[in-house]
Amino acid sequence: MFKIKSVLFLAFITSLTFYGQTQVKEYSFGDGFRFTAKDSTLGVKVSARFQTLFLGNWSIHNDDFSDVGQFNSNFLIRRARLKFDGFAYSPKLTYKVELGLSNRDLNHGGPEYYGEGGNLVLDAYLKWNFFKAFSIKAGQFKLPGNRERIVSSANMQFVDRSALNSKFTLDRDIGASLHYDKVLGKQFGLHLTAALSQGEGRNVTMGNLGGYKSSFKLEIMPFGAFAKKGAYIGADIYREQKPKLALAFMFDINGKAVRSRGNRGEFLSTDAIYKDLYTGFIDFMFKYKGFSAMGEYAIRRTADNNRSLVDAEGNSVGAYDFGSAINLQAGYLFKSNYEIAARFTEVSSIPGFSGSPNQIYYTLAASKYIKNHSLKIQTDVSYIENRFFDDALQWRVQIEFGF
Repeated sequence: MFKIKSVLFLAFITSLTFYGQTQVKEYSFGDGFRFTAKDSTLGVKVSARFQTLFLGNWSIHNDDFSDVGQFNSNFLIRRARLKFDGFAYSPKLTYKVELGLSNRDLNHGGPEYYGEGGNLVLDAYLKWNFFKAFSIKAGQFKLPGNRERIVSSANMQFVDRSALNSKFTLDRDIGASLHYDKVLGKQFGLHLTAALSQGEGRNVTMGNLGGYKSSFKLEIMPFGAFAKKGAYIGADIYREQKPKLALAFMFDINGKAVRSRGNRGEFLSTDAIYKDLYTGFIDFMFKYKGFSAMGEYAIRRTADNNRSLVDAEGNSVGAYDFGSAINLQAGYLFKSNYEIAARFTEVSSIPGFSGSPNQIYYTLAASKYIKNHSLKIQTDVSYIENRFFDDALQWRVQIEFGF
């Protein structure tokens, strides 16, 4: 806790010092505080946000609505974030530093893997547009994975991301990525990304126990770019006046993965003979005049399609968490900035079982966007159909504020 307070105090003092040497640009609620050095060699945007969440859960015994019980609930600060981004020396050299301050952000797997420090840093990278449509990024950042994960948690259409994301996302890692972003013809957008990262996840200090992680992504926008990067913003906040579509394909190889979900999940036994873990995604985003729809498919496998891990003597010492999932969601934003949305998520996380999937989520949501995603209140209700244990009912209410 002392280290976190020290970081925040240093950030505050640095901001005050920088303020006296810069020009302050006009501020609009939700856009962050913007500063530019008097010689225009440095630009900084400072922003912060938090989410206050109420969560209630009920179990439904034997799938019978007349036998609902075991209610539990809690309030929590779901997320609290502090972000700095901008450019240095040239607008072609940009940076981002984002810190996670809530307990949910700071939890980690212990000092054995993360050292004595906390799990404070979310993003810390430089990105250089070194030649025409080519850019390179280095540091800790979100990998080019599923769309739902790349959408900031500040810009979600529902209270939180789906079960597909929680089980299959590539999340963040430390490494480098190469980007190619080009408009072909009058409007056809082509975006290619290739990343090489350590493969153990964010803030890990133990070194590389397994192999490296290679991630590849192809995305097209045949009808042109979305308004204000809306391909990665939940809901049609900016009301596209023409149909807009983004379609993406991703493939990831986590060489000799040491965690149950590649660069996420529990750390596996060091006695295990690790395997390469393969993850694939297909997703889309569509928006038009207040209507939005998003879909994702995810799959994770090993080459031998066997999740079990053994040691040199053939003893079972762990297993990978993989399978497949699909997520479909759609919503309509009224001119009053109220939105209704629905989501269907199906997860089959254990291979080798036939028939119905492990879990199916049916979710209905309502949102009021007071100032776009910077000030909003959202609620959703989910019925969770579980194959191996009792079904569940979940209700969430969340308020988000950011500047």
